[in-house]
Amino acid sequence: MGWFWADQKNTGKNVGGAAATSMSGCPVMHESSSSSSPPPSECPVMQGDEDRINPLNNMPELAASKQPGQKMDLPVDRTISSIPKSPDSNEFWEYPSPQQMYNAMVRKGKISDSGEVAEDAVESMVQVHNFLNEGCWQEVLEWEKPHTDESHVQPKLLKFMGKPGVLSPRARWMHLCGLLFPSHFSQELPFDRHDWIVLRGERKAEQQPPAFKEVRYILDFYGGPDDENGMPTFHVDVRPALDSVDSAKDRMTRFLDRMISGPPSSSSAP
Repeated sequence: MGWFWADQKNTGKNVGGAAATSMSGCPVMHESSSSSSPPPSECPVMQGDEDRINPLNNMPELAASKQPGQKMDLPVDRTISSIPKSPDSNEFWEYPSPQQMYNAMVRKGKISDSGEVAEDAVESMVQVHNFLNEGCWQEVLEWEKPHTDESHVQPKLLKFMGKPGVLSPRARWMHLCGLLFPSHFSQELPFDRHDWIVLRGERKAEQQPPAFKEVRYILDFYGGPDDENGMPTFHVDVRPALDSVDSAKDRMTRFLDRMISGPPSSSSAP
């Protein structure tokens, strides 16, 4: 999950509703965050640039052209998210087009005669992907609300990185609890993980321009059973990483609030 494009183009399309589909994991090729190659001026780039890594999302720049042997014509228009991306502009992150998602899955070997994903499922997968990311951002905004109320500066998403297969400390702990106490905890591991770097606005005085502080968030993605209508359900565990005093305080405050009011109810993809 969490796949955005980091270019400057604006398609003018709004985020729409999401169709439901089942997914065994994030269909996007995640890359190591160690690369320091500079991003191109535009995205998508021409074929031949797939090995260039964009430092804003640690992903290869994939072209939007039709693949050899591709039977369907997939849309190439991208959707603008509700997630602001730059402290110096009013730009928003863009979601991949179905064709770009398809190209990423071809690169990962997910689409072939014996692959895991059919061509006609790609558009629905993009919609579910976008729906989940919008929900994740709303969770981030809930965490950031006390700070936003104080500073009156809306947070932004600076960059993110996929970490599939890298278990967070909490995911490890919950899995261990499931092994020791299977009647009380689930043994399920997340099918994907992302780390989002969020810019938290800070304002010293009302007349001064805001400053921004980087806050790392961890997102663990879990799949759930289908609901009564046969729709897949997902759970995303969103929280600030325990790498600062402020984040530790935020998590303790949320924990105490939930102890008093109870856990939030889960929801399914529409």
